[in-house]
Amino acid sequence: MRPARIAATLAAAPAILLAAWAAVSDPMSFRVRTIADEALKVPTAYARLQVLTDTIGARLAGSEAEARAVAWARAEFERDGVPARLEQVMVPVWVRGEESAVLESPSRQPLVILGLGGTVGTPPDGVAGEVVVVSSFEELAAMGRAKVEGRIVLYDAPFTRTGDEMRDYGIAVRFRGRGASEAAKLGAAAALVRSVATSSLRSPHTGALGYAADAPKIPAAAVSVEDAMLLRRLAEAGHAVRVRLRLGARTEPDRPGANVVAELAGRERPEEIVLIGAHLDSWDVGTGAIDDGAGCAMVLETMRLLASGPRPRRTVRAVLYANEENGLRGGRGYREAHEAEMERHVAAVESDSGAGRALGFTLKAGDGGLDLLRDMLAPALAPLGAARVRAGQGGADIGPLRRHGVPLLGLDLDTTRYFDWHHSMADTLDKVDPAELQQATAVLAAATWVLADAPRTLPRYPSEPDDQRRRSADPPGPRRR
Repeated sequence: MRPARIAATLAAAPAILLAAWAAVSDPMSFRVRTIADEALKVPTAYARLQVLTDTIGARLAGSEAEARAVAWARAEFERDGVPARLEQVMVPVWVRGEESAVLESPSRQPLVILGLGGTVGTPPDGVAGEVVVVSSFEELAAMGRAKVEGRIVLYDAPFTRTGDEMRDYGIAVRFRGRGASEAAKLGAAAALVRSVATSSLRSPHTGALGYAADAPKIPAAAVSVEDAMLLRRLAEAGHAVRVRLRLGARTEPDRPGANVVAELAGRERPEEIVLIGAHLDSWDVGTGAIDDGAGCAMVLETMRLLASGPRPRRTVRAVLYANEENGLRGGRGYREAHEAEMERHVAAVESDSGAGRALGFTLKAGDGGLDLLRDMLAPALAPLGAARVRAGQGGADIGPLRRHGVPLLGLDLDTTRYFDWHHSMADTLDKVDPAELQQATAVLAAATWVLADAPRTLPRYPSEPDDQRRRSADPPGPRRR
């Protein structure tokens, strides 16, 4: 049949015949469009997220709620026809307990705080002391022991936005990660950190701290932006500012936790693995909707969509990681359990930047990787408005795979409002726009198919040592966190 006649026949054909022709002439593009269209049409990801946040809720590592989330996630995979298993990891158990802070001088008024994850507790009657306010580690060091010993150090360092929220977060969060130990080296009795947030209604944001081996462990808490500003104003006005801090925090012995692992075997190269994931745990405040329930919902839905039709060339493996927030035991445990097959991991993708509209992906890969990924993803993601590809580090859970040079991708989302709610009591389902979540899910699912079915794989890079860094203590690379 001549081309002109083919065109005339197709023009008169019903839609079902047009779809069939598209599937035969370009099966990869047709499959990607089918996956993306289904994700945009059916709000399954949001429905899953509602169950996770509203009926299971906050799920800090080692908690009863985390165990229920693990069982729920495995059941969700299997209900969709995706074989799933649990891979045990031991997780830390930190319990917040009751906590409070009171300004005792020059006036008496309550302060709004959240103990930092992993902090030690105070004696029952608390720790009281004069507050010294600093904006940097250099300012603290210049004060010396004489002005710090026995006092409470407040790090009043605002979250300064430059247009790249993730990099800006990395700068501000250093005080949360290292602040207690730096203050303890000079004899401080406790540390307060201005909440790492881009907006506040006197709502503090928690997060992990890291105690240094060469310093005493002192109590540490985040204080709301408004209260940090109050303490600074009082200090600058020449008042002797005195605060009493009470933290009921404690650490219990490690408990068994689990990564939830599910996979779909590839049709031609099942030995090659494209890894996608998010972390199932959350902080104990809020219900972890944006951090990282949304990522989990996207991963679950991606696997459902891929299981609903022909398989890609390579195996797609999904992991919902344990203990990302205060230990990274899930990410490290996955690498250790799968060390022998690391060379067969051709890409690892993480979604841990909220639930905003997807803009594209970040990538850490070998030479030429950025251009290759742009070429691979542009046809699939340009119609979704998410074809941007830029350099980045992928994410915390897949970070341990750097030791093996595995190309790392991060789902790059609009994070304009992310740090308004991140690690706070306000991280709840109402912050998620269902339409934006569907678009981001479509982007993740389409990209996963492309990576798993493309003729070429992304270039690896030289092995990098596992330096055990956590994003809570060190700024992330451009991408995201």
